[in-house]
Amino acid sequence: MNKGELIDAVAEKAGVTKKQADAILTATTETIIEAVANGDKVVLVGFGSFERRDRKEREGRNPKTNETMTIPATRVPGFSAGKAFKEKVAP
Repeated sequence: MNKGELIDAVAEKAGVTKKQADAILTATTETIIEAVANGDKVVLVGFGSFERRDRKEREGRNPKTNETMTIPATRVPGFSAGKAFKEKVAP
């Protein structure tokens, strides 16, 4: 399912126009992204939680030259599925 298909499904379930569903979905994703980027954890009970995770510096290899290199520490977004989500996917 792509964003357009998701908008169609949300509009149908919520009984709103596609334009309204698009605005709501866009505002929701932008708000989640901003919150996680600022270090906040976003918890949607039953769905899951979004958070910023820190990756430590680590050793890696260049696949072309097989040369050892250091991969710098970085921050990445993380998602953990909620209990209801997990149970729906794998009953």
